[in-house]
Amino acid sequence: MAQTKVKYPGLIDFETATVDFLVIAGGGGGAGGYQGGGGGAGGYRASYNNETSGGGGSSENSATINIGTNYTVTVGAGGAGGPALSAYSTTYGNNGSNSVFSTITSVSGGAGASYWNGTGTSGNLGNSGNKGRDGGSGGGTAARNMNALGGGSGTAAQGYDGGGTSGYASPYCGGGGGGAGAVGTAGGGSNVLGNGGTGVASTISGSSVTRAGGGGGGAYDGSSLATGGTGGGGTGGRGSSVVAPTAGTTNTGGGGGAHGGNNLAGAAGGSGVVILRYPNTRTITIGDGLTGTTATVGSDKVTTFTAGTGNIQIN
Repeated sequence: MAQTKVKYPGLIDFETATVDFLVIAGGGGGAGGYQGGGGGAGGYRASYNNETSGGGGSSENSATINIGTNYTVTVGAGGAGGPALSAYSTTYGNNGSNSVFSTITSVSGGAGASYWNGTGTSGNLGNSGNKGRDGGSGGGTAARNMNALGGGSGTAAQGYDGGGTSGYASPYCGGGGGGAGAVGTAGGGSNVLGNGGTGVASTISGSSVTRAGGGGGGAYDGSSLATGGTGGGGTGGRGSSVVAPTAGTTNTGGGGGAHGGNNLAGAAGGSGVVILRYPNTRTITIGDGLTGTTATVGSDKVTTFTAGTGNIQIN
């Protein structure tokens, strides 16, 4: 990757380097309670090797940085799963947290929502009813008595929408969380499971790895569970003959799986990740508060940040 000196008359010359990035935010938590919607994956932004970003977005331009200058890196945490409910009333998981590299920000994954016993668009939840939360990828929406409803919205060029609800029939499953690579499956229909949307693959670390899959919706009954999207999405749970949902995979930004019955909690979203690729003639200084490791891949170095927030320098 290129490195240049930028000259400004009468001022110090600033040496620069080109850095490729993969920045994935923390995934949203799956809903607890009856027929929960799965958590949406964290926003996905990529620049390496013309590989796509989330939500069908194109590969972004590489970052040009000044050598010896501090740049902020933040790895977003996954959102907590929604609490257990003792009645047919809506609750949400929690959105994840944003991930950042310099001016590049990936938006946190949207949380899933559980069943609402309302029949209109009003009530204590306002016009949104029990719609999954918006985010990098949107959270899944649970069954809604007598009404169809779309899932939470994803962010342009970062992730897709969560799955909505299309009806109210066995296995009584909430919609899957959106993934970086696909919309979550709508739940609520007869014999339909709300599977999480798939993630997106990147080779920035030297091999192809898929990340940022959406979490599966929670079903009340049935013999199968809603799957998490490929790329770290958690599996949905079941309310009758209880099977717990699973969390999104750490450092993938995968959405958490939702539960499917009252008095049962949803699962957390997976934490995000920040990966930087730059010339192997350079060295990186990782500041306090960040956890990161560096490997040499061909003519480049690849630094993977797995937790925390702080400053870095490339020299």
